[in-house]
Amino acid sequence: MPPTRLSPTQTPTGILFALAAILLWSSLAALGVSLRHVPPFLLTGIGLLVGSLVAVPLSRGQWSHWKVPPGTLVIGVLGLFGYHTMLFAAFHYAPPLQANLINYLWPLGMVVLAPLYLRGLHWRWQHIVAALVGFAGAVLALLDGGQSAASDDAFPQRWIGYGLALAAAFTWSSYSLLCQRVPPFRTAAIGSFCLGAGILSLIMHVLFEPATALDTQDWLLVAALGIGPAGGAFFVWDAALKRTDARTVGLLAFLTPLLSTMLLLVTSGQPFTINIGLATLLIVGAAVVGMRSGSR
Repeated sequence: MPPTRLSPTQTPTGILFALAAILLWSSLAALGVSLRHVPPFLLTGIGLLVGSLVAVPLSRGQWSHWKVPPGTLVIGVLGLFGYHTMLFAAFHYAPPLQANLINYLWPLGMVVLAPLYLRGLHWRWQHIVAALVGFAGAVLALLDGGQSAASDDAFPQRWIGYGLALAAAFTWSSYSLLCQRVPPFRTAAIGSFCLGAGILSLIMHVLFEPATALDTQDWLLVAALGIGPAGGAFFVWDAALKRTDARTVGLLAFLTPLLSTMLLLVTSGQPFTINIGLATLLIVGAAVVGMRSGSR
């Protein structure tokens, strides 16, 4: 089979960075659900402050690498703050698998919104088909394990969670695209986003949430959250966005709901099913189609 042709803005290194971020993000739902007893603002605040530490070795002690223009800082802080607080709150109100599904509308959002946010990009029918097929696979995978959980929640409460998850999805797809419209900045500057969003989250915790004590296990899980999906993943994701087409990254990201769902199924003890297998074919197939049609 001939190698995949990449567009001028699309490199193998960028795809590898995107896959690394996807692997880290696949653990976000499992960690978030394990920490559902921690208030969302507090969880976001501590997790992102831990995540900001990843920028220290990247900057090599040069704090100027953390600096970005004010407008860029606002986009970064609000993007990380809004996404995490709404997603963690969604896990409080809605069944995790369904909330996770709605959250993973964000790759579809990137594909559909890219021509609106970024100049020079246009839709091709392959992008739309691949996005819809990938989303169908995500629906199939997540619905397979979420029916029983949904019946345990009050109807209005579930829909609050679904709305928060949808808002989180829109926030993250918009953040990812807007980051490509601002002046280029060093990857270490993501530390400023994490730091600012973490401080903002803790301020909101003090103002609106009850004081909560964390035990040793909570601290270990929050540390893993910060180093991995709520911290380190952003740095490799930023590197991916700077090296490849936003639509390709968005389509590859359809692998995340599959991996995330499988992790939730493993940790919950639920069996692997035919639906999960079919979802694997749909999601991976959509990613392949998206990569091969990644030209503008």
